[in-house]
Amino acid sequence: MELAFRAGLHSLAWTESRQGAWIARAALNYLWNQGENGVACPVTMTFASIKVLRNDRTLAAQWEPKVLARDYDPRPLPLVQKRAATIGMAMTERQGGSDLRANSSEAVRTGEGLYALSGHKWFCSAPMSDAFFTLANTGAGLTCFFVPRSLPDGARNPFHIQRLKDKCGNRSNASSEIEYRGTVAQIVGEEGRGIATLIEMAHLTRFDIVVACAGMMRAALNQAMHHAAYRHAFGRRLSEQPLMQNVLADLALETEAATLLAFRLARGFDRSGNDDTERKLIRLMTPIAKYWLCKRLPPLMAEAMECLGGNGYVEEAPLARLYREAPLNGIWEGSGNVICLDVLRSLHREPASMDVLLEEIGKVDERVTKRVESVFPALRDTVTAEPQARRVVESLALALQASLMLRHASEGAARAFCSSRIDGNWGRALGTLAPGVPCLEIAERQRLVV
Repeated sequence: MELAFRAGLHSLAWTESRQGAWIARAALNYLWNQGENGVACPVTMTFASIKVLRNDRTLAAQWEPKVLARDYDPRPLPLVQKRAATIGMAMTERQGGSDLRANSSEAVRTGEGLYALSGHKWFCSAPMSDAFFTLANTGAGLTCFFVPRSLPDGARNPFHIQRLKDKCGNRSNASSEIEYRGTVAQIVGEEGRGIATLIEMAHLTRFDIVVACAGMMRAALNQAMHHAAYRHAFGRRLSEQPLMQNVLADLALETEAATLLAFRLARGFDRSGNDDTERKLIRLMTPIAKYWLCKRLPPLMAEAMECLGGNGYVEEAPLARLYREAPLNGIWEGSGNVICLDVLRSLHREPASMDVLLEEIGKVDERVTKRVESVFPALRDTVTAEPQARRVVESLALALQASLMLRHASEGAARAFCSSRIDGNWGRALGTLAPGVPCLEIAERQRLVV
């Protein structure tokens, strides 16, 4: 935590005004997730909290300097005594899950702009944080609240941690069940529009997940490539064996396409402040990329682990931890169905975003164009659109990746990606690229890049 926060992993995009700051932070996040995933949750929540804090000028003036500070201060103290602060989230309730509108927590006004919260949260991320954004009902409906862990007089705000979750992975980051019992809070944003207030924060945390997925893919590829380069079996190095070359090349294609997608999204965020076209693009592209990279990450991890054989499955190798970590990205900040339905809602609310997306994909290849056009019938039919949402989002994601590969990857890699992912000249598992694909060239190129 100290290393991440002192490096500005949570703050660089906000503290640097130069063009490219968002891309630079994405690069830092990409590299960070190749080494340590345990702090990803508190870092990204603290990073994304700035959007919500700025709904209240007084609150932002008080908290933003400490939230953006390049420091980590774990002491449970009031804000004025802290060198730096972190922000968490407590949204989900047991009866609703992703359906936040089912939340039953209540807020009662106590005077001077403050409220007392009562209720239970089934998932509270990073409960050691200094403050939280949460949702509770007022007379006007579901509202976003800011909950400090310590009160100005030094007392701890009632915030009862009932238990920590015993998770499959992500075990170095605490997730908990909590209860509010007269917990002091204040409204952030418009009363009764809590979910709308938090959308921009969720947009940023999803962006971080996209970059993290690409970084984790790269970490897995690095392990597989290194092992194959030095491990001798059956009379030669693994990297010299044609079937292993096919596997490594396929892993490399998946990783490069993910990286290109993540950094195109980062460029969109960097320009969206003064470019309406980029704003529309990232609104649609973020959930598309989040859904697809989260779906591709677990099978890639499993295949990379298999490259190391039994050594990949034991805890001395980093792949066992990465493998357990991978599925969480698809659950965090909206599971697959929620994300795909969000894409449909975005297209319904802002149809012009599809035109922007089509312009981004461009007419680089007839096959890619046909892949995009294949989703139009489903989108036009409101009856079939929802059950086909995953197919729609998958097609758009692959078209985006193919377009980026054709523009930025080597000719051999771009051709192999389109042949396998767009034409379908591929098996059901990684390592099934078609005859004629320059597998050694593709794998070797990735071995030489960061």
